[in-house]
Amino acid sequence: MVIPPRPAVFLDRDGVLNHAVVRNGKPYPPATLAETVLTDGASESVAQLRLAGFVTVMVTNQPDVAKGTQSREVVEAINAMIVQQTGLDAVRVCWCLEGDDCDCYKPKPGMLFDSALELNLDLSKSYMIGDRWRDVGAGLNAGCRTLLIDHNYSESGPFTADWVIRSLPEAVKIIVNMRAESAV
Repeated sequence: MVIPPRPAVFLDRDGVLNHAVVRNGKPYPPATLAETVLTDGASESVAQLRLAGFVTVMVTNQPDVAKGTQSREVVEAINAMIVQQTGLDAVRVCWCLEGDDCDCYKPKPGMLFDSALELNLDLSKSYMIGDRWRDVGAGLNAGCRTLLIDHNYSESGPFTADWVIRSLPEAVKIIVNMRAESAV
Protein backbone atom coordinates (compact mmCIF):
# COMPACT_ATOMS: atom_id res chain seq x y z
CA MET A 1 0.00 0.00 0.00
CA VAL A 2 1.39 3.38 -1.02
CA ILE A 3 0.99 6.13 1.56
CA PRO A 4 0.30 9.51 -0.09
CA PRO A 5 2.71 12.35 0.73
CA ARG A 6 1.63 14.61 3.59
CA PRO A 7 1.64 18.41 3.80
CA ALA A 8 4.16 20.09 6.06
CA VAL A 9 4.84 23.41 7.66
CA PHE A 10 8.50 24.34 7.78
CA LEU A 11 9.38 26.84 10.49
CA ASP A 12 12.53 28.86 10.86
CA ARG A 13 13.98 28.83 14.38
CA ASP A 14 15.31 32.25 15.45
CA GLY A 15 12.62 34.90 15.15
CA VAL A 16 9.81 32.39 14.54
CA LEU A 17 9.91 29.68 17.23
CA ASN A 18 12.19 31.57 19.63
CA HIS A 19 12.98 35.25 19.98
CA ALA A 20 15.97 36.44 17.98
CA VAL A 21 18.50 38.76 19.56
CA VAL A 22 18.31 41.96 17.49
CA ARG A 23 21.38 44.18 17.23
CA ASN A 24 21.49 47.20 14.92
CA GLY A 25 18.29 46.04 13.23
CA LYS A 26 19.65 42.58 12.38
CA PRO A 27 18.55 39.31 14.03
CA TYR A 28 20.97 36.86 15.66
CA PRO A 29 20.44 33.54 17.44
CA PRO A 30 20.55 33.43 21.23
CA ALA A 31 24.06 32.68 22.50
CA THR A 32 23.00 30.30 25.27
CA LEU A 33 20.19 27.99 26.25
CA ALA A 34 19.37 30.38 29.13
CA GLU A 35 18.86 33.25 26.63
CA THR A 36 16.44 31.18 24.53
CA VAL A 37 12.81 32.20 24.95
CA LEU A 38 10.00 30.82 22.82
CA THR A 39 7.90 33.33 20.90
CA ASP A 40 4.37 33.96 22.13
CA GLY A 41 2.13 31.08 21.10
CA ALA A 42 4.91 28.89 19.66
CA SER A 43 3.86 25.69 21.45
CA GLU A 44 0.17 26.24 20.77
CA SER A 45 0.89 27.09 17.13
CA VAL A 46 2.79 23.86 16.52
CA ALA A 47 0.01 21.90 18.23
CA GLN A 48 -2.62 23.54 16.00
CA LEU A 49 -0.62 22.74 12.87
CA ARG A 50 -0.22 19.10 13.89
CA LEU A 51 -3.92 18.84 14.74
CA ALA A 52 -4.73 20.20 11.26
CA GLY A 53 -2.72 17.35 9.72
CA PHE A 54 0.61 19.03 9.01
CA VAL A 55 4.05 17.58 9.69
CA THR A 56 6.04 20.30 11.49
CA VAL A 57 9.73 20.71 10.65
CA MET A 58 12.12 23.30 12.02
CA VAL A 59 14.69 24.37 9.40
CA THR A 60 17.52 26.60 10.57
CA ASN A 61 20.81 28.00 9.28
CA GLN A 62 23.41 27.96 12.07
CA PRO A 63 26.61 29.27 10.43
CA ASP A 64 28.03 30.53 13.74
CA VAL A 65 29.21 26.97 14.43
CA ALA A 66 31.33 26.99 11.25
CA LYS A 67 32.55 30.50 12.13
CA GLY A 68 33.66 29.22 15.54
CA THR A 69 31.54 31.74 17.48
CA GLN A 70 29.02 29.13 18.71
CA SER A 71 29.33 25.50 19.74
CA ARG A 72 27.34 22.74 18.10
CA GLU A 73 26.42 21.48 21.57
CA VAL A 74 24.70 24.76 22.47
CA VAL A 75 22.78 24.83 19.18
CA GLU A 76 21.69 21.21 19.69
CA ALA A 77 20.63 21.97 23.30
CA ILE A 78 18.55 24.95 22.10
CA ASN A 79 16.98 22.80 19.37
CA ALA A 80 16.21 20.00 21.83
CA MET A 81 14.54 22.46 24.22
CA ILE A 82 12.42 23.89 21.40
CA VAL A 83 11.36 20.39 20.27
CA GLN A 84 10.57 19.38 23.85
CA GLN A 85 8.45 22.50 24.47
CA THR A 86 6.66 22.58 21.11
CA GLY A 87 6.33 18.97 19.95
CA LEU A 88 7.88 19.58 16.51
CA ASP A 89 8.09 16.46 14.34
CA ALA A 90 11.59 17.03 12.95
CA VAL A 91 14.57 19.37 12.86
CA ARG A 92 16.96 20.18 10.01
CA VAL A 93 20.09 22.26 10.57
CA CYS A 94 22.50 23.71 8.03
CA TRP A 95 25.90 24.08 9.69
CA CYS A 96 27.48 25.64 6.59
CA LEU A 97 28.63 29.18 5.90
CA GLU A 98 26.92 31.26 3.27
CA GLY A 99 28.68 30.64 -0.02
CA ASP A 100 29.78 27.13 0.94
CA ASP A 101 29.11 24.57 -1.74
CA CYS A 102 26.05 23.12 -0.04
CA ASP A 103 22.41 22.70 -1.00
CA CYS A 104 20.98 23.37 2.43
CA TYR A 105 21.90 26.97 3.35
CA LYS A 106 18.69 28.95 2.99
CA PRO A 107 17.58 30.35 0.56
CA LYS A 108 18.64 27.07 -1.05
CA PRO A 109 15.88 24.48 -0.58
CA GLY A 110 18.00 21.46 0.42
CA MET A 111 16.67 21.12 3.97
CA LEU A 112 13.10 21.14 2.64
CA PHE A 113 13.89 18.68 -0.16
CA ASP A 114 15.67 16.32 2.26
CA SER A 115 12.75 16.49 4.68
CA ALA A 116 10.30 15.77 1.86
CA LEU A 117 12.21 12.63 0.88
CA GLU A 118 12.73 11.38 4.43
CA LEU A 119 9.25 12.17 5.78
CA ASN A 120 7.15 11.60 2.61
CA LEU A 121 6.03 15.23 2.29
CA ASP A 122 4.14 17.00 -0.49
CA LEU A 123 5.97 20.30 -0.94
CA SER A 124 3.23 21.68 -3.23
CA LYS A 125 0.81 21.49 -0.28
CA SER A 126 3.32 22.75 2.26
CA TYR A 127 4.22 26.12 3.80
CA MET A 128 7.39 27.86 4.96
CA ILE A 129 7.19 30.35 7.85
CA GLY A 130 10.18 32.61 8.38
CA ASP A 131 11.24 36.04 9.52
CA ARG A 132 13.90 36.73 6.87
CA TRP A 133 14.11 36.76 3.09
CA ARG A 134 16.29 33.62 3.18
CA ASP A 135 13.43 31.64 4.70
CA VAL A 136 10.98 32.90 2.08
CA GLY A 137 13.50 32.04 -0.64
CA ALA A 138 13.93 28.48 0.60
CA GLY A 139 10.17 27.98 0.64
CA LEU A 140 9.69 29.43 -2.83
CA ASN A 141 12.63 27.43 -4.21
CA ALA A 142 11.05 24.25 -2.82
CA GLY A 143 7.60 25.01 -4.27
CA CYS A 144 5.93 25.88 -0.96
CA ARG A 145 3.66 28.76 -0.05
CA THR A 146 5.45 31.27 2.14
CA LEU A 147 4.68 33.46 5.14
CA LEU A 148 7.02 36.19 6.37
CA ILE A 149 6.77 37.34 9.96
CA ASP A 150 7.75 40.98 9.65
CA HIS A 151 9.85 42.11 12.62
CA ASN A 152 10.98 45.29 10.83
CA TYR A 153 14.60 44.15 10.50
CA SER A 154 16.87 46.51 8.63
CA GLU A 155 17.42 44.12 5.74
CA SER A 156 15.67 43.18 2.56
CA GLY A 157 16.07 40.50 -0.03
CA PRO A 158 15.08 39.39 -3.49
CA PHE A 159 12.08 37.26 -2.48
CA THR A 160 8.47 38.23 -1.82
CA ALA A 161 6.31 36.11 0.50
CA ASP A 162 2.77 35.04 -0.25
CA TRP A 163 1.69 36.56 3.08
CA VAL A 164 3.35 39.09 5.37
CA ILE A 165 2.14 38.86 8.96
CA ARG A 166 3.17 39.98 12.44
CA SER A 167 3.31 36.71 14.45
CA LEU A 168 3.47 32.93 14.37
CA PRO A 169 -0.12 32.54 15.63
CA GLU A 170 -1.28 34.81 12.79
CA ALA A 171 0.61 32.65 10.27
CA VAL A 172 -0.91 29.49 11.70
CA LYS A 173 -4.42 30.93 11.50
CA ILE A 174 -3.91 31.59 7.76
CA ILE A 175 -2.52 28.10 7.14
CA VAL A 176 -5.23 26.29 9.09
CA ASN A 177 -7.94 28.32 7.34
CA MET A 178 -6.40 27.55 3.92
CA ARG A 179 -6.36 23.84 4.83
CA ALA A 180 -10.01 23.94 5.91
CA GLU A 181 -11.02 25.75 2.70
CA SER A 182 -9.19 23.22 0.50
CA ALA A 183 -10.98 20.34 2.27
CA VAL A 184 -14.39 21.71 1.28
